[in-house]
Amino acid sequence: MNLFDFTLQTQGFPISEAKRKLAGIQQIPEVAYQNYISEARKKIVEFHIKNNDFYKNFIGNIDFEKWENIPILKKSDLQKPLAQRLSNGFSEKNVYINKTSGSSGTPFIFAKDRFSHALTWAENMDRVGWYGIDFNTHLQARFYGIPLDFFGYRKERLKDFLAKRYRFPVFDLSEEKMEHFLNIFRRKKFQYINGYTSAIVYFAKFLKRKNIVLNEICPSLNYCIVTSEMLFEEDKIVLENAFGVPVVNEYGASELDLIAFTNKRGEFILNSETLFVEILDENNIPVKHGKSGRVIITSLYNKAHPMIRYEIGDTGILAEESTFKKPILKRLVGRTNDLAKLPSGKTVPGLSFYYVTKSIIEDDGNVKEFVVEQTALDAFKITYVSEKELVAEEIAKIENALFSYLENGLKITFERVAILIRNNRGKLKQFVSSL
Repeated sequence: MNLFDFTLQTQGFPISEAKRKLAGIQQIPEVAYQNYISEARKKIVEFHIKNNDFYKNFIGNIDFEKWENIPILKKSDLQKPLAQRLSNGFSEKNVYINKTSGSSGTPFIFAKDRFSHALTWAENMDRVGWYGIDFNTHLQARFYGIPLDFFGYRKERLKDFLAKRYRFPVFDLSEEKMEHFLNIFRRKKFQYINGYTSAIVYFAKFLKRKNIVLNEICPSLNYCIVTSEMLFEEDKIVLENAFGVPVVNEYGASELDLIAFTNKRGEFILNSETLFVEILDENNIPVKHGKSGRVIITSLYNKAHPMIRYEIGDTGILAEESTFKKPILKRLVGRTNDLAKLPSGKTVPGLSFYYVTKSIIEDDGNVKEFVVEQTALDAFKITYVSEKELVAEEIAKIENALFSYLENGLKITFERVAILIRNNRGKLKQFVSSL
């Protein structure tokens, strides 16, 4: 067993078992796959009705034998203390716990049982394996955020070491920092890039201005995998020209799993092994393939916490040729983030606010929704919906986080409102620049 697999196994995540399970699912033939999906989703619903008081109360006295009767689970439904949402036999000590990014403006804390989380890793390993990438041996150039507190920073760096990753923090995308990134690519033998779309595109445009093709100075580089934000076709062209390697698109959600991944034929393949993805209209009726609708996802193996008919907040279209075993995401709408420009000249991606939201989120679910707006070069406004107004200590915590992750001297105002205005798809954009 290699180092990365060994680390997962010793942390209680049974990666070997998960890989065997995934391989078994993939052996199910197309003719039997609809039955596999039907049985798997029935089992997970029955498990949570029997073992999860939160979900039992949520679903009520309906005929859950009919899938279409099962209510849609929204993010706001999950803004309760985590302990109230865990299934019998699970506690915060024996599950994987994390926080959503809040990119939709509705953050919450979630949990996965250890086998379910191992399946997530098995799925990720399988997909990058389509391109001959091995998490255990191939070095990743990782364009992500990183906690700035001492212990959080060291923890992420250790995880990067064990996972064969070198992290490029995206909080500062200044020209000077881009030069520093470039020099690292000259020294290290990266096999692939992975990270936030906007930050990687920003680096690619820097290379374009300098007339540099990245794999000419880093010949070991083979692929670029972008995630967390929409990849537009024009940006894909910029990336391929600047890096000199193929670009792979990934769509995922931390509270679920890897949702979709581009195969070598250019098809955006939905995860049909551990998830069941539906595209529904405003009346919760499945739309025809080729038509747009709300993306609704069921996690088929998470027993610790129900994620059943969960509305992720995106709009998508299934390709006409989609099947139960091979659903293809023809188009995904949403997941774009503006860039924030700061007085010092720094430029940071909107997803930098993921780390600010961690300061806002509390397990009591007080803050229900929020958006951040840049109103001037040095001014930001945080508009939020909450049960009670943020107190001075909480505001100071948020301000300190902004100063730490961005820079000092920023002006921050807060406004508590009863409701936030959504776009025509019913989605909130966490960060908006009015510059």
